[in-house]
Amino acid sequence: MIILDASVLIAHLDEADAQHQRATELLLNTADEALGASPLTIAEVLVGPARAGTLDAARAALAALAVTTVPLGDDAPTRLAVLRAGTRLRLPDCCVLLAGETTHAGIATFDDKLAHAATRLGLIAHS
Repeated sequence: MIILDASVLIAHLDEADAQHQRATELLLNTADEALGASPLTIAEVLVGPARAGTLDAARAALAALAVTTVPLGDDAPTRLAVLRAGTRLRLPDCCVLLAGETTHAGIATFDDKLAHAATRLGLIAHS
């Protein structure tokens, strides 16, 4: 499984995004892997479409990619606090890391700080 960061999904869903081609290529290169995202990541991805009135289309696109929501578990508050304290990343990024740790999966992101933190935690970072 590959855990997707919002940066990849947002760029893939928005053809006008500067990273759209890169995101699409990354997803094509990982087509044989299951895709997942934390609930907070999926919420982040859906904010723009919710504002634009294209929420249903965005949800359909996520379904077409077969992106599954990765539950973070009952201990998520404590684990997120430890990740936040140890990495100094924002909580949304810590949710990506926690989803990766929970599923023993690699992380797909365009965020260099998140990729570096993932690598330090022993996760493979795809970008």
